[in-house]
Amino acid sequence: MLGWAAGLALAGLLCTAVVRWDIAERRAAFQADARAAHRLLSQRAAQHDAILATLVLLGSPDGSPNGSPNGSPAGGADLPEARLPALYPQLLQVLRRGRGEIWAAPGLAEAEAASRAAGHAVIGAADLAQGHYTLVLAGLPASYALRIDLARTVPWAEWPFSAEGPVGVRIALDGQSLTLAAGRDETEGVRGVTPGFVSSKALDLPSQPFTLQARRATGPADWPWAALAGIAAATALLATLAAGLSQQRARRRRAEDLLRLSRTARLNALGELAAGMAHELNQPLTAVVASTQAARRLLADDPPPMDTLHEALSQAAAQARRAADVVSRMRRLVERPDTADALQPVALADAVRSALALLKPECERRSVRVNLVGSSPAVQADPVALEQILHNLLMNALQALEAAPAATRRLDLSLAVERDQGVLTLADSGPGLPAEVLAHLFEPFNSTRTGGLGLGLSLCESLASGMGGALTGQNAARGGAVFRLSLPLAPNP
Repeated sequence: MLGWAAGLALAGLLCTAVVRWDIAERRAAFQADARAAHRLLSQRAAQHDAILATLVLLGSPDGSPNGSPNGSPAGGADLPEARLPALYPQLLQVLRRGRGEIWAAPGLAEAEAASRAAGHAVIGAADLAQGHYTLVLAGLPASYALRIDLARTVPWAEWPFSAEGPVGVRIALDGQSLTLAAGRDETEGVRGVTPGFVSSKALDLPSQPFTLQARRATGPADWPWAALAGIAAATALLATLAAGLSQQRARRRRAEDLLRLSRTARLNALGELAAGMAHELNQPLTAVVASTQAARRLLADDPPPMDTLHEALSQAAAQARRAADVVSRMRRLVERPDTADALQPVALADAVRSALALLKPECERRSVRVNLVGSSPAVQADPVALEQILHNLLMNALQALEAAPAATRRLDLSLAVERDQGVLTLADSGPGLPAEVLAHLFEPFNSTRTGGLGLGLSLCESLASGMGGALTGQNAARGGAVFRLSLPLAPNP
């Protein structure tokens, strides 16, 4: 019963999440379509302003009516404005008022005065019930007006809303409105369970302040029922599987047997671990020798540079402690595999900077430019194991860069967060990995360096996997090798 109750609760949570996601997706699509429709209608309205501005600019210089009665259709058939309705189907009529003439249609004189005061076109008359309005622009020596069919103004070929679709679309002005699409009634198959999507925005032109209104009713009829049914079936299956207590006990016993086999396998791998220990200890011991030799030379100076001497001895002590940590970790791994170092939150960025600081002399000696970008929260890791991985990857890159011209030696490191992983990407400008090495990159005893054991990358990959992460390597398209270390993010405290 508990298994079925948990399954029902999980199904409810998943279905709720899917429905909310689906509603968010449809709302985003609706808003994107509303913005596109607003942009298209604003462009057409701007076109009307441009036509009027052009007519005023090209108007007759002497103000003569070109043979037209006062405020009547502009010009004769041989004039350009007479052909405008054929070029722009939404233009029903072009009117012109020359010097000394009066408008034939009512309301246009007041609109011309308002246009002259505002400095832009204004609407002289609007009958949205019929879908018509008149746009007037005052000018000298002549003023012009366009009688426009609002429905034809809509660029239906590019319009994002279907005239027969579920979205209702209207154009409104001063209490009047023109319906472009009726849409689906908000009670039709919806029953008001989910609020509808609404958009209302005025056009971006002061001359034609129409408001584009869009609304889509939505509810259970629009929900992704196929996906919800799949979730219900999947959770029912999970609940059935969870109810098999005997199968769970059998799997538990099998896991315990595999654990015992794993312990035996760890003991059989003792020889490989010993070789790995020798490989890992070689680097800190070499650093200890180098630091103590440097300190010895500094002591010969009179007087000895105490700051530099102190730094050299500190580095030697740090590397000695690192070697001791490696030995301690290897020993615990062999003697008590169940109590290997517990993972803990580690600042990945700080660990990378610490490793770079340790290898700064090596970078300077090889003239390698190092670039570190990005940031990452704390990851869940074994600090000693992470230090070994970073040290090995950086040393491998520096050794590979020795084969590149000094002017091109570059090491790029980037930190990022991908889903629930902290990721470090390390790319060098060296010659890259040979094909035969790339095919067996993380296999033990696979090395291209003279005297190398070929265990460094193998151990790094094993350490990363043991911490729940991953290590991959490949050649970059622009040249050089790229290694990618990912580790789980530390849980929030």
